[in-house]
Amino acid sequence: MRQPSLVLVIAVGVLVAAGVTLLLERSLTRILLGIILLGNGVNLLILVSGRPGGAPLVGSGPTERMSDALPQAMVLTAVVITFGLTAFLLAVAYRDWYLSGDDEVQDDLEDRQIARLAERNEVSTADLGGEGPNNDPEQVDPEPALRRLHRRREDQ
Repeated sequence: MRQPSLVLVIAVGVLVAAGVTLLLERSLTRILLGIILLGNGVNLLILVSGRPGGAPLVGSGPTERMSDALPQAMVLTAVVITFGLTAFLLAVAYRDWYLSGDDEVQDDLEDRQIARLAERNEVSTADLGGEGPNNDPEQVDPEPALRRLHRRREDQ
């Protein structure tokens, strides 16, 4: 069995490393490029893992000399999935650019609060609002909406 060439292995490593690096950026365009590079790197890795040989057609030659069709089918499926994800992310990036004028992902309020606590080396508490467990709007109320409505009317 033939081993994959060093050039292909290095190409897989470079594509995956560049894709992961771009995924960690804040720009949606760079994230999109990172997804594309990572997808191509993984596709190349799957393709390199297959056995090289002739066309996998019955009766065209001995089965030992045929290539493995499974990695080719997996790569074809992965290409379609990557294309769909790329189209979706491109639509999200365009929508964000259209609404805000840039494609940078903004920090969430909770992200900023966690970053401030991490700088001071503090641990966040369970209830940050101070309302208590019964009046906390951030907590999920398991009661149905109609029951809550009736209970509010009775309290008034």
